[in-house]
Amino acid sequence: MYLGLDLGTSGVKAMLIDGDQRVVAHATGALEQSRPHPGWSEQEPAAWVAATEDALGQLKISHGAELSAVRGIGLSGQMHGATLLDASDKVLRPCMLWNDTRSHAEAAALDADPRFRELTGNIVFPGFTAPKVLWVRNNEPDVFAQTATVLLPKDYLRLWLTGEKVSEMSDASGTSWLEVGERRWSRALLDATGLTEDHMPSLIEGTEVSGTLRGELASRWGMGEGVVVAGGAGDNAASACGMGTVHAGSAFISLGTSGVLFAANDSFLPNAESAVHAFCHALPGTWHQMGVILAATDSLNWLARTLDVPAGDLAGELGTNLYAPDGPIFLPYLGGERTPHNDSVSRGSFIGMSHATDRAALTRAVLKGVAFAFRDNLAALREAGTDLTRMTAIGGGSRSRYWLKVLATALDLPIDLPADGDFGGAFGAARLGLIAAENADPLAVCAAPPTAETIEPETQLSQAFTDAYGRFRALYPAIKGAMN
Repeated sequence: MYLGLDLGTSGVKAMLIDGDQRVVAHATGALEQSRPHPGWSEQEPAAWVAATEDALGQLKISHGAELSAVRGIGLSGQMHGATLLDASDKVLRPCMLWNDTRSHAEAAALDADPRFRELTGNIVFPGFTAPKVLWVRNNEPDVFAQTATVLLPKDYLRLWLTGEKVSEMSDASGTSWLEVGERRWSRALLDATGLTEDHMPSLIEGTEVSGTLRGELASRWGMGEGVVVAGGAGDNAASACGMGTVHAGSAFISLGTSGVLFAANDSFLPNAESAVHAFCHALPGTWHQMGVILAATDSLNWLARTLDVPAGDLAGELGTNLYAPDGPIFLPYLGGERTPHNDSVSRGSFIGMSHATDRAALTRAVLKGVAFAFRDNLAALREAGTDLTRMTAIGGGSRSRYWLKVLATALDLPIDLPADGDFGGAFGAARLGLIAAENADPLAVCAAPPTAETIEPETQLSQAFTDAYGRFRALYPAIKGAMN
């Protein structure tokens, strides 16, 4: 048996798979975000441990025999978080999460140093780890002075599981401290934030062994000795391993809280000006590019909360027939935006509402606005050298047939739906645990699931969607100042 642990923003998911990669069981321990000020988003690392214990406690009760047979564990995690530890490994402050944008001034200052884009191949985004640590240095100097180690969220879990301070290439790529093409920490970039390599965990590939499970935890969960813990991956790279998006030209579109358009590459293809992320993949000798929007299903969930109607009901009442994209336009920048704008202070907007605008029109506008934001991402990927011919949809939003039709038509690309199953971060992490435990071939293990169905673009509406996208594209620069 092999165990995947996926540390997300809203919970820790634990998944057991067998040697044939069949999902045997899964469980989740819940998490909550703290937002003490506008633009802030934090979690206590102790809550990650508690949620993991909760999920594994559930599995021990429901599938104790299978849990006891685990040979390898893989980790997946939300990226970019700044977990600061003192010399005794005590947590110094709540972790600033991926969607915490308070360090926008620090990010701009680091990005103005040409070494960052040159060595990392990426813009220094406010959500990345380095500007968060610089914010602590500027605003909480006592905390910074005590900081002995900086860990990413899943790597804090690893420390608890194994006692080892280790990270891997895909997650480290989102710190702004990694020379992504060379797959190593940059002394120069660390120095720019007042740190050294001594503050950093050691680096391995996601398929390698990072350590073994501590005996106390192995006994608690009924496991034997020598259970290995793989390097693992950042959440999107782990999902790519679960989806088999590991070969150049393969891609997925993730409709989760945030939105991701992810393309695998067999070489490092940076183009920071496009605001596309160019990161290491979890498999050795591979990289990936991705465009990121900060509010995908989060936009629909916001509308659902505002209207006091479940999000599934809002999407469901639209039916499945796609019509021309008339009515109001929605800019989904509720908490700023990454690709392509790199604007942490922009905010969402409805444009073009009238007396006739009803609930369904608002829902259509939200789904359409997110689709057009993905079209921005697709254009940025093409500008960065990656031209896609199709993609696979994952994430909670992919359950909406109407939304998939909007996406396929807005992007003018077919969208595949995988066969029934959970192929996300926890599954990808379990695959990495299998590879590390058995020294298995990564490409053979990380195969793509069969396609159950393909959503084709509705070509008769292509021009109407292109025209509507042009109006969408014109709005951001026109009202940028008013949104800030």
